[in-house]
Amino acid sequence: MDKVVYYDVCALLILVILLVSLILRRMTKGRLNKAFLWLNVLILMTTVTDIWAVMLDNMTSGAITLKYIAHTAYLLLHSCMAAMYIVYVVIHTDTMHKFKKNKILIGLTFAPVVIITVLLAVNLGNKFIFYINEEGQYVRGQCFLVLYGAAVIGIILGIIYLVMYRKALSVRNFVALLAVYPFTIVAVLAQYFMPGLLVEMFANACGMLFVSMIVQRPEELIDVNTGLKKLGAYLTDMERIFYNEKQVTIIMVNVVNYVALKDMLGYNGINVVLRKIARQIEITNEKENAKAELYYLGNGRFQFVMERSKAENAMDVAEFMCDYLKTGISYKHMDLNIVNSICIARCPEDLKDYGSLMSFIDDEAMTKYKDCVIEFSAIRKNDFYDIMKNIDEIVERALANHSFAVYYQPIYSVKENRFASAEALLRLNDAEYGFVSPAVFIPAAEKSGAIYKIGEFVFEEVCKFISSEEFEHLGLDYIEVNMSVAQCMQSNLASQILTTIKKYNIDPKKLNLEITETAASYSQKTLMDNLITLHDAGIAFSLDDFGTGYSNMRRIVSMPFRIIKIDKSLTEVEDNPKLMVVLKNTINMIKGMNMEIVVEGVETEKLVQLFKELECEYIQGYYYSKPIPKDEFIEYCMQKR
Repeated sequence: MDKVVYYDVCALLILVILLVSLILRRMTKGRLNKAFLWLNVLILMTTVTDIWAVMLDNMTSGAITLKYIAHTAYLLLHSCMAAMYIVYVVIHTDTMHKFKKNKILIGLTFAPVVIITVLLAVNLGNKFIFYINEEGQYVRGQCFLVLYGAAVIGIILGIIYLVMYRKALSVRNFVALLAVYPFTIVAVLAQYFMPGLLVEMFANACGMLFVSMIVQRPEELIDVNTGLKKLGAYLTDMERIFYNEKQVTIIMVNVVNYVALKDMLGYNGINVVLRKIARQIEITNEKENAKAELYYLGNGRFQFVMERSKAENAMDVAEFMCDYLKTGISYKHMDLNIVNSICIARCPEDLKDYGSLMSFIDDEAMTKYKDCVIEFSAIRKNDFYDIMKNIDEIVERALANHSFAVYYQPIYSVKENRFASAEALLRLNDAEYGFVSPAVFIPAAEKSGAIYKIGEFVFEEVCKFISSEEFEHLGLDYIEVNMSVAQCMQSNLASQILTTIKKYNIDPKKLNLEITETAASYSQKTLMDNLITLHDAGIAFSLDDFGTGYSNMRRIVSMPFRIIKIDKSLTEVEDNPKLMVVLKNTINMIKGMNMEIVVEGVETEKLVQLFKELECEYIQGYYYSKPIPKDEFIEYCMQKR
């Protein structure tokens, strides 16, 4: 009876279309894509040899040597498929480092292939696996069941491995990879009992098509413009790396001036630049034999993720990329200056978990080191990284252990010749890290959300002070309290503040809330609603750090500010006549809007006299006093009365 070859032909068509689609969809880069590509090539070659062997079998006689060659080639390739699929699963779960250490697992995976190869090598003489009889017919040998035994071992091993590392896969991918085995089992059984019905390769082809549709999805894995793996794939891969306790070295390549380049070149232009950088990354990866997974995370951020065994030349790779970017990129007769920042981090030594990695990627600390390569350890040492990473814990500890303290810096009234108010400033002296500058912990707390607890603490302490007899004896008009950008965006900010004021039964006019120029420039309805509600309740507002940001003056003048605080950067007028012109015109503009002025950062008597002559209402700075604890502040003000 002739064997039916139609299913093999269908399998061949499916596999050819699948391979072409993999190439067209650029699914040929990276370990996982390459493993899937080679798995499909193996199944395609097995299908081709099966068709060849069947066509020879359907011949009535002759071609005995070719029949031996064809069947041997088919069975040899077929024996490799189960092992190759296990390797694909291992790569997909990113557990190759564990697989290599498990000698029993390696043995169970590849021993059947070795045994079948040996049996096929001696098959011509002893006919263990198959033989061609005198009529030219293909006949199964006495050891033919070894092939099925090997297949069973491969199936059981693959299922066990998938179940063991199912948490390294999404539910969808786990089901898709597991579903290949029922396809195979049904086909193997059908072909065993009906040797003339060749459905096994068709089932394998359908399984690969299913995996391609569900697992190997380019829209989820590959960035269309750069051809590198995209952010979604990076997040999945890195989460899997930490779950599997895999050691990797990451080279983070950031284009620091990406936004400026995008604004200048437009969408098409910046995409051309990104493609050139991506191409150079691929070339460098190949040239240095780094064998890294390459990613584009968006916004000018690229990454090499290298296995530790290939990380010896990480510095060479990083420095080569830094030199390439520093030389600039040509685009439409323009030599573009690519400002870059490159960091080398080792996981889990530097970044011990997935959350730490994600926090660092979003951190701007790295971008301060321009046109150079820096190790993560140096950033940790120089940029208080541990403090920023553990800010939530530090804030909770500070609140529990009373490590936070509110200091006060007096503000001098020029007209009344007295200290009329003070600014409340938070200080932190942590048990582990010692004194931590507000310039470090405030931005970190804003990012983490801990700023809300800090803000509540400061406001509570200030209201408590205002309600005390000591404050009443000082005769101060009000206390200024800083409000961060994040606090200003709280929908319930006004109600919280008014509740605290009511709790301590203080006059709202004793409070002045400072809003930074940056916060004031936000076009947020929540901010305006908060300001209007609090202003109507009698609380005054100051615009802080005026002159340091990029103000939307139209928005600023629409807000209920009574005081404008001129930043120290505008007061450094000595030996700078141009800045003096700016300062005088700024003061005239503020006065023209009927607002009062506080000049910050005044440290010399000469500057005090200057701002008195310029008729500024208030002066604040080290000339009078640095920020000091509440008790010292009370004593200082009592002495100066």
